[in-house]
Amino acid sequence: MEIIGFLIDFILHVDKHLESFVQNYGAWVYALLFLVIFVETGVVVMPFLPGDSLLFVVGAMCGAGLMDYSLSVGLLFAAAILGDQSNYQIGRFFGPKVFHWEDSRYFNKRAFDQAHAFYEKYGGITIVAARFMPFLRTFAPFVAGVAEMTRSRFIFFNVIGGALWVGGIITVGYLFGDLDFVKAHLDKIIWAMIVIPGLVVLAGAWKARRKATS
Repeated sequence: MEIIGFLIDFILHVDKHLESFVQNYGAWVYALLFLVIFVETGVVVMPFLPGDSLLFVVGAMCGAGLMDYSLSVGLLFAAAILGDQSNYQIGRFFGPKVFHWEDSRYFNKRAFDQAHAFYEKYGGITIVAARFMPFLRTFAPFVAGVAEMTRSRFIFFNVIGGALWVGGIITVGYLFGDLDFVKAHLDKIIWAMIVIPGLVVLAGAWKARRKATS
């Protein structure tokens, strides 16, 4: 329970935790960030880590001169690419047998089904679009592996999606994160970055379920 409480606090106050880590451990923050982004995108059982809000805060800290912009973008881009590639390989390894897995503490059957439905509808572009959607972001490369998308095609969409996600959100944070309005309402912005994409995913899943049952 303590770990869950810490994770929730970290997600909702990622700016304060990250700033404290930079002050106490300096350059080690890059290793921590690489690990968080890699695990969120590369491990199927870790879809709840704060990807979008974390990248935004990293950009804001770069804008404030606490971190290096080029190093942050390059390193986290590599983490995002390697994470998705790892997830894809896991999906390839387990294959279609995943469709028979039951829901458990280590496997979110509903999130997998949602990602699969999205993949079936939009194909390869799912790898790009899902980067900006919590839960789908973690399961999309896994689903691509299960569906046996060719490696070259997956790499193509993986690189494009990773560049847009990491480069885009860090740059937005870099440009706007130091504004007084943003700093005063950063907690609300973090909430919005978590809740709004989540609602979009839930709405899409509800719409898909209604269509399937009609």
